[in-house]
Parts: sequence; structure tokens; C-alpha cells
Amino acid sequence: MITSNIGKIFLNAYNEKYGTSYDARTFFLEQFYPLFFDQNKYMMTAGNSPLENPKLSWDDMIKGKKPFETPEQRKNRFEKLIKKIEESEADASIARGYASLDVTATTSGQVTDLKLPNSQEEIYTSWIGDALGIGVQGGFSILFSNKEILLDIFEGWKLYRTSLNETTMLKGNQINTWNGQWLSHYYDTREYDADMPLAGYNPFNVNKDGIISIDTQTWTKILIGISKKYRNAQILGYIYSIGQTNTTIGFIPFNLNKIRRPIHLYEKIFGMSNGRNAESLWGTAIGFKTACTYGAIGIKAMEPKGLRDYVCSKGDKVPKQPKTPKNEDEQINFNVYKIWILAMLNNDELWEKSQELAELLNEASSDKDKSISTKRKNLVETMLNATNKKQFIAAAAEVVSFIGKIDEFKGIVKEIHGMPTDNVPYFLTLLRFQYKTL
Repeated sequence: MITSNIGKIFLNAYNEKYGTSYDARTFFLEQFYPLFFDQNKYMMTAGNSPLENPKLSWDDMIKGKKPFETPEQRKNRFEKLIKKIEESEADASIARGYASLDVTATTSGQVTDLKLPNSQEEIYTSWIGDALGIGVQGGFSILFSNKEILLDIFEGWKLYRTSLNETTMLKGNQINTWNGQWLSHYYDTREYDADMPLAGYNPFNVNKDGIISIDTQTWTKILIGISKKYRNAQILGYIYSIGQTNTTIGFIPFNLNKIRRPIHLYEKIFGMSNGRNAESLWGTAIGFKTACTYGAIGIKAMEPKGLRDYVCSKGDKVPKQPKTPKNEDEQINFNVYKIWILAMLNNDELWEKSQELAELLNEASSDKDKSISTKRKNLVETMLNATNKKQFIAAAAEVVSFIGKIDEFKGIVKEIHGMPTDNVPYFLTLLRFQYKTL
């Protein structure tokens, strides 16, 4: 199973980095179990395993209504788990990410007549692998097989344990959520300080009962961090959810080059400090689950919310027209729209071309004679409202006599005429935003 495979990749990387020779069982007994489970609060849910069955009343324990289990009680649960691992066939009650042996159960699945590995090593590595999942908004987790990323996740494990032990009201069992928040913090070179690794790190939320939980990080912020840290062209992620029912989306490629591109363009054009302010807007047009239906995660999945109304016409109506930004937030939003479009067009030169054309049209719309100015403005508006090549070229023919730099104007219009048809609505939308932000 995938959790076992990820656990093996991590263990090999760990042994290589730290000069150890752990097998899965020894690592689980000496390193993993003491850190994750042999303390008052667990770092991850233990599902239907003996570690958490009979169930534990975590909220009541955290609020002091019930005592935490004693070391003797934890030892009893631990011994039952080890006994079951050594004597039973791997299933969801002892192996993380595995299906129930009952094919009618909601956690059954992955049914096959193929003979799959069923060793104790596989079971132990499944726990390690599941703990390396990266929780993202939408209730899903991502498993990457990249050993560097797995070791980066591991760097945050002891810090989560420290936070649990030092913060009385902080709930446990959120290792996957912690992993997502940790990576986005760890990869942020503007914020992360190796000497004070948790400085500026505040992913916490308090409910009405005073219990503190970790908020789930967006997939975009995590992947932006990964794409900046590692120059891989592409990495493969396994998308899944383990709970009352098991959900599997499957293996999805993450195109890091394309995820990096709009971020790089934004920082290049508007500055690195401004790029940070825009990060929360990327990838908000659709949910993560929908983005996975594209077959690969790249620029298209990074689309910001609300942009589509400015690009696509609805029936006979023209697309939504941008208005001059009233404040900094609206300006940042517009900038994100423009950069995403530029990334989709995949031609950096079109940034200057769109600005130049917007300036030419702005000059053409004004004149000392007010009546003529109104006529010019209407002609320019017609050109700006165009949604396809035919409309745009026809409107350009009406405006050209009012253009000062005719050669430049004709050159840009000619370039638009030669564009792939699918790109034209994007460029015209970019032009409208450039015009309104002059």
C-alpha cells in the first residue's frame, strides 16, 4: 500500500542522512511510538487500532474532566497492538491506509486477487508513511515520495510534540494538518529562522470551549513553498482521505514549473514583498478536489477566484468590466488577475504590449473638444468590450484614426490577430485591467 511505500522511502532517507540502520519495526518501537503515542496526547489518530480502541475522550481529558491515561494503560494498549501486528493479517485496524478485511465496510476498498506484501515491515512502515501525509483544505492529504520533502516534514515532528506538551489546551491527532502548516512555514525564507524555528508560526485556532486546534493550510501555499525550495520540474503526489470512509483521488502530477511561474512573474513585476500579500489569492477559483480532475496541477489550478467573470461572457452580455481599484486590497486582487492571465498566455512580452496598447487607447479617448472626446471614448470602449478577434479588429479599424503612434498600434493589433483563438479572450481581459489601472 502507498503508506507503506512512503514509509520505506522515508526510512531509507533517514538512515542515509543520520548514519543509522533502522528497520521498520525497530524505528517504530524506538523512535516513532515514543514520540507519537507514549505521552498524554497523541500526535496522530490511531484509528481502530488497540491504541485508540476502546476510544479515548480526548476533549474531556484536555479540559481536565477526565484524567489522561497512565503509562501503564498506554503500555497495555501498545502491547495489544504489537501482538495483533505479529499475529494478524494486515488491515485497517493495524495498518494505516489499508482497507478493512470486511468488503462491506465503509473503509473497505482496493480489492484485488493479486498477492500483496503483508509483512510486519509493511505494517510498521504504514504508520510512518501515514504520519508523513500533508493535510490541505478540503479534507484531503497528500503523500509525496520525494525523500527531501519527507525529511523536511520530519523536521517538524518534534516541534509538534513540544507544542502539544507545552500547550495544555492544544488538541492532538493533527499531525497531517501540522505537516501542511509546518512546510509552508519552513519553506518561507522571509519568516523561518533555524535558531527559533517556531518564531512567527501561529496556525492555531481556539473554539468556544477553549480547545486549541491547528487550522488547515491551503494547498497553494504549501505547493508554492515546495516549488521555491526545490527546482524539480514535476513531482507526483498521492491524494487521499482516511476517516469514517476512505477516499482516494489517486496519483496527481504537480507541475512545479507552472506553479512557480505566476509567483515568479508577480514578484518580478510587483516586487517580492508584494508577492507575499498576494499568496492567499492563488488557486481560489476552484476547490482542491476539482483541481485534481484536471489530471495535473499547474497554472490552470492556480486561477484566482472571481477572474472568470471578467474573461467569459454570459449569453449576450459582455464580460464583467473592471473598475478602477479603490484600495490596496482591490489593487492586489487586480494584479493577481493580470499575472495569472500573463502566465496562461505564456509570453512575457505581452505584458508590455498590453500596457502600451492601453496607453494608446487612453490617449485616443481624450480630446479638448468634449463632443469629439465622447465619440472617441465610445469607440475605445467598444474596442475594450470586444470578446473575440472579429470584434476587436472591427473596433480597431474605427479607432485607428485617433491613434498617435499608428505603427505601434497596428503592430500590436496584428499580433493579436495572429494569436491562437483561445488566447484572445485572455489578452483582451489583460488589456481591460491594464486600461483601468493606468
